[in-house]
Amino acid sequence: MPTQKIHDQINSRLEDLYRRHREEPEGSVARYYPPEMEDSKDLFAISLCVVDGGGTYQTGDCDHAFPLQSISKVFTYGLALEDNGRDRVLESVGVEPSGDAFNSITFDNRMNRPHNPMVNAGALVTTDLVAGENKDEQLRRILDKLRAYAGNPELEIDESILDPQGQSTDRNRAISYLMRSFGMISDDIEPNLALYGRQCSVHVTAEELSLMAATLANGGVNPRTGKRALDRRYVRDVLSVMHTCGMYDAAGQWAYEVGIPAKSGVSGGILAVVPGKLGLGVFSPGLDDYGNSVRGVRVCREISEDLGLHVFADETEDLLLHAADPEK
Repeated sequence: MPTQKIHDQINSRLEDLYRRHREEPEGSVARYYPPEMEDSKDLFAISLCVVDGGGTYQTGDCDHAFPLQSISKVFTYGLALEDNGRDRVLESVGVEPSGDAFNSITFDNRMNRPHNPMVNAGALVTTDLVAGENKDEQLRRILDKLRAYAGNPELEIDESILDPQGQSTDRNRAISYLMRSFGMISDDIEPNLALYGRQCSVHVTAEELSLMAATLANGGVNPRTGKRALDRRYVRDVLSVMHTCGMYDAAGQWAYEVGIPAKSGVSGGILAVVPGKLGLGVFSPGLDDYGNSVRGVRVCREISEDLGLHVFADETEDLLLHAADPEK
């Protein structure tokens, strides 16, 4: 565990990041939110959770809860892998970057499947693949998983955003019915759309998001509770797809500049994972043209550069050692 001196230095660095990036433009807010969402576009939070002991360092609006949105795709994909196995899931959902927007109506025509589970088409299929006798059981199992990752047994769905969010699901509905015509998804289109909407509407804080990331960094075991959230054999699969497909159609740029597995959501959250070391959760609703948090991308980029976290960096520095010696 870090000493008090290192603890203070990490907090100081996060405060500096928060102060500098808070002054930069925040972008825009996802358009399907109700008008009052405009009031939250100045919210900004950074939380870092280390694997060793599950300690968190945070600054900003870390107590503010926001919907996971597309970040939920990560965890449902992991659950689908556990329920069906790698080969079965790969038959239904690929692992290739699409190069298109997350809600594009495009598929891998050669393999007759969505490109990957991080775009809406693939996520709708992985949600459909979650085991359960009915949609209520599927939802319960998804919620239980999310709670295990976050270390919070009281995570809930925010029903208030389902109606305004539901008004914009026509594109997902079109994707689903087209996939059904190709035999990519089951016949339960409307119930599956409702289930998908509910998993996206589960609310977390930035601190909980960083703990969810740290759980993936810790081989699928929540470092705070000690409970396994994902079978170790599938952690590699989840992180690999996050690394290549997790940041919408800016995934290639992210892999080039930041170089760590991550997933964003249009609510303004970014979950980033440094395997064996830490999880990062950033929240800022202002979005860039790709649907990624403007401040979140900048914060993650700076942390990766400063600490040498890029997977292909020449030298990787230990977070705590770097924090202990700012001259490094």
